[in-house]
Amino acid sequence: MSTYQKATFAGGCFWCMVKPFDQWDGVKAVLSGYSGGHVENPTYQQIKTGKTGHYEVVQITFNPEIISYQQILDLYWPQIDPTDPDGQFHDRGPQYRTAIFYHNENQQKLAQLAKNQLATSGRFKEEIVTDILPARTFYPAEEYHQDYYKKNTEAYQIDREKSGRDPFIEQHWNS
Repeated sequence: MSTYQKATFAGGCFWCMVKPFDQWDGVKAVLSGYSGGHVENPTYQQIKTGKTGHYEVVQITFNPEIISYQQILDLYWPQIDPTDPDGQFHDRGPQYRTAIFYHNENQQKLAQLAKNQLATSGRFKEEIVTDILPARTFYPAEEYHQDYYKKNTEAYQIDREKSGRDPFIEQHWNS
């Protein structure tokens, strides 16, 4: 009987970070939420101010016998601009910064190795600023944020198109 593990990533708006992980065998759940800040049980209204210290994150529950943490990490990087210290795409503010929250020493090691490899790959001219931080309390976002891409397909698609995320991914990751 396998034991599920957690992976937690910040990559800007959590609405755009669920789908890339949600569709893989071995992924049991992808929850939108908040982590890394100093406010207990934050609300979306508090997070939007950028004053809670929290990031918008996704927390992935996965079966490592089917999909490894390394595979999940490899899915993460091409979803973000790892060089932007002030947010992601049209979402600006500290709550939209990128980060990998590691849950154990192995995740920390793999995340740091991947960041170092990306930094020396020549893919980006700018510094890789994605933080690698110990996992902290995860607060699930309000229900209407969960699986937003499924529940609000049209609004999700419009927001994603406006964000500039897809052209960036195409230019920097798919070329």
